[in-house]
Amino acid sequence: MSDSDKKSRTQFNKLQKRLRHGVGDAIADYNMIENGDKVMVCLSGGKDSYTLLDILLNLQKTAPVEFELIAVNLDQKQPGFPEHVLPEYLESIGVPYHIIERDTYSVVKRIIPEGSTTCGLCSRLRRGTLYGYAEANGVTKIALGHHRDDILETFFLNIFYGGKLKAMPPKLLSDDKKNIVIRPLAYCREKDIERFAAFKKFPIIPCNLCGSQENLQRQAMKVMLKGWDKQFPGRLETIFTSLQNVAPSQLADTQLFDFAGLKRSEFAGAEEQIISFNTGLDVLAQ
Repeated sequence: MSDSDKKSRTQFNKLQKRLRHGVGDAIADYNMIENGDKVMVCLSGGKDSYTLLDILLNLQKTAPVEFELIAVNLDQKQPGFPEHVLPEYLESIGVPYHIIERDTYSVVKRIIPEGSTTCGLCSRLRRGTLYGYAEANGVTKIALGHHRDDILETFFLNIFYGGKLKAMPPKLLSDDKKNIVIRPLAYCREKDIERFAAFKKFPIIPCNLCGSQENLQRQAMKVMLKGWDKQFPGRLETIFTSLQNVAPSQLADTQLFDFAGLKRSEFAGAEEQIISFNTGLDVLAQ
């Protein structure tokens, strides 16, 4: 093995270890996977879902709990979609899988005007189909490939365009209370996933349902975050940490914190005087 090959292998091992560590921490912190779970990995053919499946397969071998994995892809009948790619890949690695065939492409094209953003309707149709499959097949957890950058992009989209402090939670109970969605890549950086996918040479299938749509609001958020990450290393980590360290009393949501009910304590002044007096005694004693 050449020196360059050794260096490449070392880099890959470090990268794989970092991703596994991130996924393992997320699973532990949010109790994402429990003993006996049947986890449905939603496989789109993109770098994120391939990486998610690969990491979960490795963790499955060493995890302290036993759980089942099944890869599920929704074939939305986009023109030119390479139907053979995912089945061939999944069979080559010996993973149980199921392909759901549902023509959501025609529905989206019929309803959404040409040139408009299709992502909203497409995601709702996709989500409904996958939820239905999960309920019918004993799936206890639905694993999605959203990573840390996706969560931050959603956070800023909601701030700038939705007027909400809201992101993608690492673990979610669906509105109908019938499905639990988990995002094991929540702690993982997109740039690490990109490198991992390139190392592994996953057979990536691009999403051509919506085209490039370079002016999408999410694309603008992605560009903004990448710029921050380059100019201010560590900023994205700090922002993500803030999502895990919320102080409701320091915001302004009256539904989240009872501002109207705040009352001044008549004993506060006396307590402060006692503290001040004791502090003074400590100083004199030194």
